[in-house]
Amino acid sequence: MNVGGYATMSRKKVVIAGMGFGGLSASKALARSDFELVMVDRNNYHLFQPLLYQVATAGLEQEAIAYPLRGFTRRWRNADFRMAEIHGADLDGKKLLTDGGPIDYDYLIVAAGSRTNFFGIESIERYSFDLKQLDQAEDLRNQILLMFERASQESDPVRRSAMLTFAIVGGGPTGVEFAGALRELIVYVLSKDYPGISVSETRIVLIEAADSLLTAMPADLRQYAAEKLQAMGVEMRLTTRVVGATAESVAFADGTILGCHTILWSAGVSAAGLAASITGVERGAAGRIVVQPDLSISGHSEVFVIGDMACCLNNGAPLPMMAPIATQQGRYAARALLAKEQGAVMPPFHYFDKGCMATIGRSAAVATTGSLNFSGYLAWLLWLLLHLYYLIGFHNRLMVMINWTYAYWVQERQIRLITAKKRRAISKFAVTP
Repeated sequence: MNVGGYATMSRKKVVIAGMGFGGLSASKALARSDFELVMVDRNNYHLFQPLLYQVATAGLEQEAIAYPLRGFTRRWRNADFRMAEIHGADLDGKKLLTDGGPIDYDYLIVAAGSRTNFFGIESIERYSFDLKQLDQAEDLRNQILLMFERASQESDPVRRSAMLTFAIVGGGPTGVEFAGALRELIVYVLSKDYPGISVSETRIVLIEAADSLLTAMPADLRQYAAEKLQAMGVEMRLTTRVVGATAESVAFADGTILGCHTILWSAGVSAAGLAASITGVERGAAGRIVVQPDLSISGHSEVFVIGDMACCLNNGAPLPMMAPIATQQGRYAARALLAKEQGAVMPPFHYFDKGCMATIGRSAAVATTGSLNFSGYLAWLLWLLLHLYYLIGFHNRLMVMINWTYAYWVQERQIRLITAKKRRAISKFAVTP
């Protein structure tokens, strides 16, 4: 094509499917490049998932942990955002398939993340809550508050006890953090809102199939977390496997049953459904797509898979499904496709492990980085500062800091609205009356 006597060429298009931590990291790295950048996600916001449990326990508003994606595209040149449901990808035709029509690409970065893995237990999927989306956090908060409302009017002691019992399946960071936050919500706030309900009537049961919590952490930190939770009044059932659930109970492999109207399932994740819809690729455990050392797909060097969807080997074992890994892979994929354009070859992706952390409650957390382990107040302070740093947007950081400061000094939580009496979507999510 000639314009004014000069030949022009269209920019190459990079499409990023999914705007979680990996997709956002890749987008930032490519924002000022010469590529045409198209970001696609089913939601019009980036969600800071590590703080979803605080929305569920009335600690933060939903808006405080989400940032509108068009806030990026309006200041990034050659960038566009499309809100669409992604159905698959035509790798040979170089098209991303969405409900808004196919999107052509020169390079594709697949970063659709993960979904909760219920391990094929239909009753668990039907009756438990999980924390992957904003609306799920609100549903769980509604359930917790509604159980207190109903228990305050319930005369049957068995049903009342089940309403005030909260089962958390999975002793990883999500389960531990949710258990601690829920206990503080009950002790410091709900016990005052419902004077007819004694704290001693409530039960939080943390269930883990392994023989300890936080299995990725050193033994001393695992012990600290367990002792702290026990001191707070959280019950723990280790080496215990959940095999089913009803609207009013959870069943264990040893044949015992726990009366309980609220179950949070945080026992595992698998690759997002998009992974299964992409044909002609090798898959690993949890439905993840096997990638080359440069995170591309074998036979399609223009397609990169990052984050929870990618089965990327490290010392012979797949890297875990964690946000820091997705973030580093997003930056690497951006550099890799830039290198391809220049005819260069990138060294294999290498994950730099900065450590991990989990907060347990007020002034208590555990953290490990390299050979250094932290627990107690110092770990809690590090946790606060790092989460504030990684939040997107000054307004969000300010709102979260205000909420945390208020909760710390006043021991109160303002977000105690019951906005719905049943879960969203289909009837199987109905709250038990």
